[in-house]
Amino acid sequence: MRARRWVLAAVVAALATAIAIGTLGSAKAPAAQKAGYRAALVSDVAGFSDNGFNKNQKVGLLRATKKIGGKAFPIVSHSSSDYQPNYNTAVHDNANIIIAAGFLLGDTVKQYAQQFPNIKFAITDDPVAAIGGFKNEEGITYATQEGGCLVGVLAAKMAQKMGHKVIGVAGGLSIPPVNSYIAGYEFCAKKAVKGTKILVQYSGDFEDETKCATIAQNEINQKAQVIFQVAGLCGDGALKEASKLHKWGIGVDADEFSVAKRILTSALKKTDVGVYDTIVGASKGKFKGGKDLLFNLKNNGVGVGKITSQITKKHKAWVTLMNKYKSQIIHHKLKVPAACKNNKC
Repeated sequence: MRARRWVLAAVVAALATAIAIGTLGSAKAPAAQKAGYRAALVSDVAGFSDNGFNKNQKVGLLRATKKIGGKAFPIVSHSSSDYQPNYNTAVHDNANIIIAAGFLLGDTVKQYAQQFPNIKFAITDDPVAAIGGFKNEEGITYATQEGGCLVGVLAAKMAQKMGHKVIGVAGGLSIPPVNSYIAGYEFCAKKAVKGTKILVQYSGDFEDETKCATIAQNEINQKAQVIFQVAGLCGDGALKEASKLHKWGIGVDADEFSVAKRILTSALKKTDVGVYDTIVGASKGKFKGGKDLLFNLKNNGVGVGKITSQITKKHKAWVTLMNKYKSQIIHHKLKVPAACKNNKC
């Protein structure tokens, strides 16, 4: 059933792209206005009201345009059918750079970057090679497997203490930006506590909290003691459900310590920094066309959020171990995989 859904989605996406290209023809972007640098950010389907991923990118957009005296154009997508109209809006608003807020907009970026070579394009969570490799594209990428690794250490230790070496994941879609978190989480959890079992389920959604709450229930029924959410706003349902059932949750992208009562910590992806650096750099003529920006533990682009006092006060050795892994990663003594084994999490 899952395979048929993915095939159907791929066919629909291919048809949409073909229609869009035919509609655009050989259109040219309007000449950019000279009064200030104009930067547009197109959200994915979660919009800018999620708890971190899109919301923080908007923060980076506003901070960057304020810094350079430019103008910001945050454009909300409510569904994938909004992507093309939103890019048309950005083009006609004379944006100097248009940033896609996530992997799901990859096909749209590829299409418009090819069609409008005089505009700069960037995308969060997708390398340039995957979206055409054009010279007016830049990838904003994150080594999220490194942050996933660190929270995996704490999750495994907590689960062991609670009597069952089982931890879970509530994922959104099975796509590289989600699975890189999971790959690091699994790798380091098993390394920190031998015999740790990781349960992984996907909601197919980044918005509906009830779907991820159900995943948390299912995994906790299989003895999972900690649930790592990698599903945006949907995943917050998993955190709340884990807390309700007296287990622990781990947030994603932003510091989600306040989402529920029993939050172990969060795996941070500083998407505000990525968008900010991209816009400021482009405005100064430092746009790295055809290349990727990489944010990792070494340059503080990913990391760990607030850690519960249940660990910082009672189990300081766990934090010491986590920081040992962090140092080894930064100094290239520990390589954390960015994909699950056989690309299946």
